[in-house]
Amino acid sequence: MSEPLPPGARSAPSTLRNRDPILDVLRPRLPRGGLVLEIAAGAGEHAVYCAKALPGLKWQPTDPDPGALLSMAAWRAHVNLPNLLPPLLLDAADPGSWQVQQADAVVDINMIHISPWTATVGLMGGAARVLPTGGGLFTYGPYLEADVETAPSNLAFDAHLKRRNPLWGLRQLDAVTTLAAQHGLERAERIEMPANNLMLVFRKT
Repeated sequence: MSEPLPPGARSAPSTLRNRDPILDVLRPRLPRGGLVLEIAAGAGEHAVYCAKALPGLKWQPTDPDPGALLSMAAWRAHVNLPNLLPPLLLDAADPGSWQVQQADAVVDINMIHISPWTATVGLMGGAARVLPTGGGLFTYGPYLEADVETAPSNLAFDAHLKRRNPLWGLRQLDAVTTLAAQHGLERAERIEMPANNLMLVFRKT
């Protein structure tokens, strides 16, 4: 029998599957100290896992959904980590309203395909504003690539997302890379991840 969730906390089964590969990529690429801003942190499980594994970093989870913020707060109270900060309401699509003015890194896990394109536009603009020169933006999720055959599971997932909301769906990698470059964020790495996902690393130039 699995351990019961803290009252008010949410849990996503996919987090248990992908948290270790994500952490393995982030650990050597994040700064040793400073503030990590997590955009669209959802239930908050990645924030808890990363904050516990990287005690030298302050981890700031955010989300536009009040229910997600309640879940993050419940997880934070449960684990009682000094470097896991209280969750903040933040809409990626409206970077002018972001409460965080500076961050040493920005992490975004599984938002770009489950949000309108305006959220990605805001993510790039906001990350460019808060990051120092050389600071990293890390985005994780599935993408469409011009010269790479898309896995059938990703095509089915894309169709499923568009049925839920026509503004959602897997994004073209070239379009995301071009958008990032327009905001002074150069794609430094494309890292293949399990289950046909990618981690993209952008650096502020």
